[in-house]
Amino acid sequence: MRQRIVRLALVGGVVVLALVLLLATCGGGGSRDGDRPPRPAGKSTSGPATELNVPPEYAGGRGWEVVAAGPGYALSHPTGRLAYLVKAPGDRYRLRTLDAETGRAGWSGEAWRPQDPRRLPGLLTVVKDDQEFFVTWSFGKAGDGLTPSETFVSLDVYDVTDGDRRRVEVPWSGVPSVTATGPDVLISDSRANSVLVDPVGGEVSRIPASSVGFPKGCKACRQLTEVRGQTPKGLLLSGVREFWVRGGWFSRNAAPKGADPASGVPTSVAPGLVLAKWRPAKGTERAGTHQLWAVHDAATGRPVVSVECHTPAMEPGTYPQAVLAPAGRYLVAGNLAFDLEERKGFCFEEEDGSAQLTLASVTDGGSAYGSTNARDADEALRGEGGGPVVMSFTAWDVEALDPNTRLPEAEISGTGVFRWTDRKDRPHLLGRPRVG
Repeated sequence: MRQRIVRLALVGGVVVLALVLLLATCGGGGSRDGDRPPRPAGKSTSGPATELNVPPEYAGGRGWEVVAAGPGYALSHPTGRLAYLVKAPGDRYRLRTLDAETGRAGWSGEAWRPQDPRRLPGLLTVVKDDQEFFVTWSFGKAGDGLTPSETFVSLDVYDVTDGDRRRVEVPWSGVPSVTATGPDVLISDSRANSVLVDPVGGEVSRIPASSVGFPKGCKACRQLTEVRGQTPKGLLLSGVREFWVRGGWFSRNAAPKGADPASGVPTSVAPGLVLAKWRPAKGTERAGTHQLWAVHDAATGRPVVSVECHTPAMEPGTYPQAVLAPAGRYLVAGNLAFDLEERKGFCFEEEDGSAQLTLASVTDGGSAYGSTNARDADEALRGEGGGPVVMSFTAWDVEALDPNTRLPEAEISGTGVFRWTDRKDRPHLLGRPRVG
């Protein structure tokens, strides 16, 4: 190692929930009620206020900066927009956007109050029918005349292009998991119950645990059954072993070459792809010492590429998070790296099988960034664990970066997105242009 709203027809068997559907629109300029928006610094000779130590592929002294942005952000690669949340007076939040290349402010939404001010709201991007949406969500008790004891997941769905907004409130008990790996917003209970919210028309479809549709002959599917995400063909579910798409394909029929077909476990879902681990076929030389990691096409289950790694002595703190490059060619997850176009994979591990590398972000140019001795991608991006590194998909090698290098969390429109927190505990969101 070197240093317009279209209402879709519901699928048969799906139950439409009683819900509160509020229509609201907010124009490109939004409203101003005293909370002045942070001003991203445009590219200029003076540069932004903060000069980060970034990888040499980026310009550390140029770009834009937003102070007190958070929590989280969302990206729209087709439009080059970045969305972020800011605090507004009265325990409220406002969604703002900017042009990721220039830092210029875009449309801004109306301020809104989360269901529970003690819980930070979430933010994600969802794409359906070639339409793209930013979605903010919160969870808690509802007011305004609704039953006080009832809890809801409240979603604000914004059209990426102009900020037009729709609110959908879904009755929900227990802490929800809210994701968008498929064409809808998926709310689940981390078990087998789930709800799908159509971002285009606002319809809400409930899929109870009794309707998951177990594959024939799969006893392991009925144990620890869990909704793992949404694919273009339906919900992805798993049991203690094996996984399937409701009404679609079954992992036993999509095992990669050399794998035990009854051993597949999905570990991460990215838009259009599923990362799964498998045991080698019984009786083979490495059946007791290695695992197969495969990237599957989420629509068909077909394995795109696989790679072999040693079986770890213990499971990591979290399963590796799959991160996909914007154009979809490269995927990284923990110590795994895949070139989906060339159908090549690599497992970065020591000779004894120990994994000392965690990759956390990847660009269309074939550079992946991460850290040594980090437990997961979040820890690597926070600068915790070991030292920062960059991996090249061209040479398939890893190079160490300066110890205090801040890693890009994503790249959009040739701009790396970075985060850091200052001494006043204020989060900063920064964009730094790629150079060379």
